[in-house]
Amino acid sequence: MASMKDLSLWTRTALKVYPWRRIKSVSSTRLQKPASDCRVALVSTAGLALPGDPPFDETVKGGDYSYRIIPSDADVQSLVDSHRSDSYDHAGIEKDGNLAFPLERLHALRANGDIGSVAPRHLSFMGSITAPGRLVKRTAPKAAEMLLEDQVDLALLVPV
Repeated sequence: MASMKDLSLWTRTALKVYPWRRIKSVSSTRLQKPASDCRVALVSTAGLALPGDPPFDETVKGGDYSYRIIPSDADVQSLVDSHRSDSYDHAGIEKDGNLAFPLERLHALRANGDIGSVAPRHLSFMGSITAPGRLVKRTAPKAAEMLLEDQVDLALLVPV
């Protein structure tokens, strides 16, 4: 595991002075049916996109609050990493995209009968959003609507 001393001076300083927000925990909802009957989607904060899709925009002040749709049949290894943060080592994701977007593992869970089905669409967000207001007000509700349209019962958050 990396430690603060492994990060650049700029990153260490930014993390120390960043005005971290305290967020009250959100109550969770119990599944209404067994996971083996659920349709499951992935929601990653790895900043991944399909080849040919626009990368996340590093110039958006406060962080790019958009998302990219990743279809269920996507080749995980072909996904493009456009995460702006250098606060973690991207090498692991380059070797195995399933570390940040475990789509192949999700299909294996389906094949084993551990989940009911794999959603047709999954989401990738930029995880380094220092001003989340637009994400919370604009983007997240649209993303949630899409998951509801796809009749997703369970969304697995895969943070990086």
